[in-house]
Amino acid sequence: MKTRRLGNSDLEITPIGFGAWAVGGDWKFGWGQQDDGDSVAAIHRALELGVNWIDTAAVYGLGHSETVVAKALAEWRGRRPYVFTKCGMVWDEKREVGSSLKAASIRQECENSLRRLRVDVIDLYQIHWPADDLPETEEGWSELVKLKKAGKVRWIGVSNFSVEELRRAQAVAPITSLQPPYSLIRRDIEADVLPYCREQGIGVIVYSPMGSGLLTGAMTRERVAALPPEDWRTKNPEFKEPKLSKNLAVAERLRAVGQRHGRSAGEAAIAWTLRHAAVTGAIVGARNAKQVEGVVGGAEWRLTASEIREIEGTAP
Repeated sequence: MKTRRLGNSDLEITPIGFGAWAVGGDWKFGWGQQDDGDSVAAIHRALELGVNWIDTAAVYGLGHSETVVAKALAEWRGRRPYVFTKCGMVWDEKREVGSSLKAASIRQECENSLRRLRVDVIDLYQIHWPADDLPETEEGWSELVKLKKAGKVRWIGVSNFSVEELRRAQAVAPITSLQPPYSLIRRDIEADVLPYCREQGIGVIVYSPMGSGLLTGAMTRERVAALPPEDWRTKNPEFKEPKLSKNLAVAERLRAVGQRHGRSAGEAAIAWTLRHAAVTGAIVGARNAKQVEGVVGGAEWRLTASEIREIEGTAP
């Protein structure tokens, strides 16, 4: 795959990266039970097909995702991919998830992530979510700057930040990248966030480009109804009426466009996000090797203007 420079860094990343959220398995915001062997096979297949970065987070599976990523990399004999992870979401001995961007908490999180990932330095370290108040967000960002200076992390970024939060962080230190949600069913960042990032030279790696499975072409009302109760998507309004019917209609348009090229609806959904000039890459999750094979083709597919209109439902 061709690569793109991520923001102000020296990281040359492929258009898609492997998303390790579901790899974390069963926890409060998890996707249900997950076999670690399937996870390792999925990561290996993504790397075999040219993907050169993995995105995870400390909180995914309460540390388990990072541990699985480390296992996959220990068994991998090819070129080492970049490893990105996140901080700011913490948990206690009762497995209750909270948040903290206090400096001491982030320092401890970084050390724990380095240990679980079995690396000496993290390629991109990101604040997972901003705090409710800007001063704490600034405190957390200032600590990431210190971790970079200390050589614990190579580059620093943020996730789920508004333009105001981006501005405040930029006043402290340059932001390498932003990780926001972006898909055909979540387009709000087009109004201000994406233009700001492009203007400021901030790289953008979007998450959930396939709408957390809704836009893969494999999701049906029956599958939604059968999701296990521990799957976080059962609580997501996008998976419930009146939004569900609208979202499945979008998936059908993606399927129709993809079918004409011998590609999947998921690949069309990914290609749609990558069409935006401000987007550097898309995070694509997979729970097994077969799922990887069904989406990796979206990395370098260029949709035509008429196909984009068809997918968006604006074609005449």
